[in-house]
Amino acid sequence: MFQKILIANRGEIAVRIIRACKQMGVETVAIYSEADRSALHVQLADEAVCVGGNKSSESYLNMENIITAAVSTGAEAIHPGFGFLSENAAFAELCIECGIRFIGPKADAISNMGNKSKAREMMIAAGVPVVPGSDGAVATLSEAKTLADQIGYPVLIKASAGGGGRGMRIAYSPDDFARAFETAKSEAKIAFGDDTMYLEKYLLHPKHIEFQIIADKYGNVVHLGERDCSIQRRNQKVIEEAPSLISSKLRDAMGEAAVKAARTVGYENAGTIEFLVSGDAFYFIEMNTRIQVEHPVTEMVTGIDIIQEQIKIASGEELSFQQDDVRLQGHSIEVRVNAENPKENFRPSPGTVKLLHVPNGHGIRFDSFIYTGYQIPPYYDSMMGKLIVHANSRNEAIRKMIASLDELIIDGVDNNREFCLKILENDEYQRGEFDTGFIVRHLESLLGYDSHE
Repeated sequence: MFQKILIANRGEIAVRIIRACKQMGVETVAIYSEADRSALHVQLADEAVCVGGNKSSESYLNMENIITAAVSTGAEAIHPGFGFLSENAAFAELCIECGIRFIGPKADAISNMGNKSKAREMMIAAGVPVVPGSDGAVATLSEAKTLADQIGYPVLIKASAGGGGRGMRIAYSPDDFARAFETAKSEAKIAFGDDTMYLEKYLLHPKHIEFQIIADKYGNVVHLGERDCSIQRRNQKVIEEAPSLISSKLRDAMGEAAVKAARTVGYENAGTIEFLVSGDAFYFIEMNTRIQVEHPVTEMVTGIDIIQEQIKIASGEELSFQQDDVRLQGHSIEVRVNAENPKENFRPSPGTVKLLHVPNGHGIRFDSFIYTGYQIPPYYDSMMGKLIVHANSRNEAIRKMIASLDELIIDGVDNNREFCLKILENDEYQRGEFDTGFIVRHLESLLGYDSHE
C-alpha cells in the first residue's frame, strides 16, 4: 500500500479523496492555486503545495508543477479526481515516466476511450450496441451532411474529444445542419484543441443510464450497478439516483455490455460506461475513464468505497469481491448543490458563505468543501457540494432528500436548492416518468418558486 498520495485536484473531490486516504492510514499531499490558499482540502491534507496562479491553466492543469510537487514531497502516487487532468493520457504517461503511480487507467485506455469516435469504433467491433451514426470521425461538412441525410433527422453532432456538453449541437433538419456543425466544430477547437467531429442519431426522450465498473490488473472486471442521470440541464447532470427504474432483465444485459466494453480496452481501475435507453433498447454513448461526480449513490447502495478500491487497485491489489458479491440495497439520490442563480439563467454566484448549516441524520451525506466564512472563488466550477441520501425505497429517498434540502442553509451566495426541490416535488419525477428532456419541458414551473421561498 502507498505511504503517501498527492491529490491533483481541488474542491469536494479532493476532500473526499483525503478522507479515504486518512481512513486507510495513507498520508496526503494537497495542491492548490493562489485562489485556493484557504480551501478546505489544503487544511485537511498532511502537506500542501502551491502549484500556480488562479487560472486552472496556471495550476491544476500545470503538469510540470504538479509532478514536481509529487517528487519533492515523496508522494508515490497521484489521484487525479475528476475534471482537470483526470482524463489526460499525456499526464498519466508522464506520471509513470517519473516513477509515480497514476490512480486510474493506463494512458492507452484513456486515449482510446477519451476519443469518442474511436471509442465508438471499438464498441462496434466488440458487439456493444451503439447509437446509429458515423462509424468514426467525419472529416468535412459535405461528408457529415451526406451521412446525416442517411441517418435521418434529428442528428447529434459531437466533438470526438468533447465532454461536459461542449462541442455538441443538435440539427433538427437539413437547414439547421451546416450552422450546427460549424458551431460545434469551432467550440470543440477552442475547448479541446481538437475539432474532430462525429455524428449520432438524436434519440427523442431517452434516459441516460450509466454503469459503474471497476477492474484490477489481473483481469477481474465487475460492475456495481447503474445510476440514472437523466435529470440534466444543457448536458450537465443535476440529480442522480441508484438504482434506476429499469427491469432486471435490461439491467443484466446492460451490465454485461458494460463489462464487455471495459474488457475490450483492457481497462484497469474505476470507470463508467454510459448508455442511452429508449424503451427496452440501450446504446453505448461514451466511457468516462475516471471517478464520477455521482459515485456516492453507488457507494450508498452497494456499501463499497469506490475511492478506496481505486487506491488498492493502483497499489497492485486484486479486487476483493466478485460480481455475485455485489448487492444493491435500497435507493440513493444525489443533488448537486451549485453556487448559481437559476432565475438569472443559472448565472454563477461566487462570494462568501456567511452561514452554512448541513442536514444530518441516518442515511444523509454531504460531500463538500465549503464552510462558514469561505470565499468561493470565481475561477472554477460552480458546484459547492453534493447532498446524498439513502433509504429503503425510492419514495422514502425522495422524501428524505426533500427534508434534507429544506434543512440545508447556505447563506451569502445564490444557489440552486429551491430549483432542485421543485424537481423532487414534481409528480412526473416522483412517478419516475422522466428523461433527459425533463428540465427543458418543465423549466418554467421549476423556476416558479412559491412553496419554499
